[in-house]
Amino acid sequence: MELKNLYELFLQHPTITTDSRDVPEGSMFFALKGETFDGNAYAKMALEQGAAYAIVDEKEYAEEGNQQLILVDDVLTTLQQLARYHREQLGTTIVGITGTNGKTTTKELIAAVLKKKYNVLYTQGNFNNHIGVPKTLLQLTKEHEMAVIEMGANHPGEIKTLVEIVRPNYGIITNVGRAHLLGFGSFEGVIRTKGELYDFLRETKGTAFINNDNPHLLGISEGLKLVKYGQTDAPNLLVNGQLVECNPFLKLEWTGGVVQTRLIGSYNLDNALAAACIGTFFQIPANDICAALEEYTPSNNRSQLTVTKDNRLVVDAYNANPTSMKAALDNFRYIKDDHKMCILGQMGELGDVSEEEHQKVIDLIGEGGFEQVWLVGENFAKTNRPADYRLFANVDEVKTALATKKPKGFLILIKGSNSNKLVQTVELL
Repeated sequence: MELKNLYELFLQHPTITTDSRDVPEGSMFFALKGETFDGNAYAKMALEQGAAYAIVDEKEYAEEGNQQLILVDDVLTTLQQLARYHREQLGTTIVGITGTNGKTTTKELIAAVLKKKYNVLYTQGNFNNHIGVPKTLLQLTKEHEMAVIEMGANHPGEIKTLVEIVRPNYGIITNVGRAHLLGFGSFEGVIRTKGELYDFLRETKGTAFINNDNPHLLGISEGLKLVKYGQTDAPNLLVNGQLVECNPFLKLEWTGGVVQTRLIGSYNLDNALAAACIGTFFQIPANDICAALEEYTPSNNRSQLTVTKDNRLVVDAYNANPTSMKAALDNFRYIKDDHKMCILGQMGELGDVSEEEHQKVIDLIGEGGFEQVWLVGENFAKTNRPADYRLFANVDEVKTALATKKPKGFLILIKGSNSNKLVQTVELL
């Protein structure tokens, strides 16, 4: 089937699903393949559950004469092409966002600010990969005036693929750090891949919002139309801001006023300034920007303060890499509290530098003066660490320890990659 013809069907049935367990009535089911499943095998089931059409890419599942089963060369490619075509038909103004750390929080803050004036579609959760991005774009309607689309990557070329689908008019790279080194090969590989957003904007004469304090980003920004923000006083900054305090919530002063956020972590200052810069650029009044930043409450296990009956928890248990781990520990060290503890999960995808980077985390912990330190994962087992640091193989062992004797009266940092499942400890603390 030609893409234009498929698009006509999509306009009549604009709900997309890729999960045969969740098939809204009248939706279009795209039979994606994974390492352990083949969506083609569930196409007929999706139709029986109410899908209007099922898109498959294996002939044996495309019954002759059944017009509800649409055969294409590759289902994933078709989904991506359909999303790009839909984006081009609507012509919505899109801000694309990527970066090693902070992209999800920054995306949420940007959307909160822009919603003060515009009807905005933005990436939900972390649907920022080769499947989540097209599914997000296919939710665009004529009513949306703007979209904020998050793009993630752990291998070279992934951002290039995503920007060709999204085709953003504006873009922002939050930062570049030492993450997914196993996939990228090196820190330079991280910079090159994230920089693929800049490459697209350069080719299409788009605009980049850039942190003027980041030498890595400035170093790859030549030839770009730039809108700058930063913490240091420099010429040609649209927005400038400084930290007021962070104990535990971030309070900042920027060009448009003073903001008391509900975010934990001084590292969120750059994220807030990015949102303020983009809001200012799109002519949102400063008081509305301040209100949006103050109203935003994190609820995605990122920079989140949770108060229980027995403890206060700084929950940052969705992602962890050397850069974000250092930022979290540095910030936690300066929060005032008489009794502090950290529960840290190991970092993944670091390749040959894994042992070195985990040792750096141990050394950082030593500077914090924490009463208790709990470490989770075999990567921490390979480090040289003080004898009183407790080591656990996995989150189940942590949960058993908490059931035996729960810490009380502590401020506790919970930080680790999502794969550690440390969020499961929250309800036990």
